[in-house]
Amino acid sequence: MVQVRFDKQGLVPVIVQDVETNEVLTLAYMNQESLTLTLKDRLMTFYSRSRQELWRKGETSGNYQHLVSLTADCDQDALVAKVKKDGPACHTGTESCFTEVLYGTESSPTIDALYELIKGRKDTPQEGSYTSYLFEKGSEKILKKIGEEATEVVIGAMKEDRQETVYEIADLAYHTLVLMAEMGIELAAIRQELAKRHVVDKKVKQERMQ
Repeated sequence: MVQVRFDKQGLVPVIVQDVETNEVLTLAYMNQESLTLTLKDRLMTFYSRSRQELWRKGETSGNYQHLVSLTADCDQDALVAKVKKDGPACHTGTESCFTEVLYGTESSPTIDALYELIKGRKDTPQEGSYTSYLFEKGSEKILKKIGEEATEVVIGAMKEDRQETVYEIADLAYHTLVLMAEMGIELAAIRQELAKRHVVDKKVKQERMQ
């Protein structure tokens, strides 16, 4: 058996691909324990760098990823996992976590399109959709997730880890959109409120309280 080379933090990056389409679904990390559990149960299990704990994909949403094969690169310090998935790979409800195009001609969804997708999951729930799951659980669950994601933004920023902070800000933004849909708040209302704040140094909230 190949001996995986973990980094100084005891982690190894794992690229997850759909076994049927070869689409890249996500990039995550494993430590020795999560790797052992993945191989034992054939369910993708990772290590969260921000929460510093193991997490099994699909444990909350039901969108499990069943391991078909696991391959190491020539240096044994990176892995590629091919999986069969039970539902969308991304917590936003998209099939893949990779949607933003940094270079090229492919189009990527705008925040407006994402919000419409989220509202669609509320109006027409889909089995296995994490977004529909949040709406089913209600405001308390959504607010709890917003609190968790806000904390993870702080953790990433305090570590001065730009990539992790961007990832966590995206998570926070997504869950905020879910809350907006739950409360019937349209994007236009947020844009209108932001437009009023052209003097960005003005302490609006404090002045209103006086």
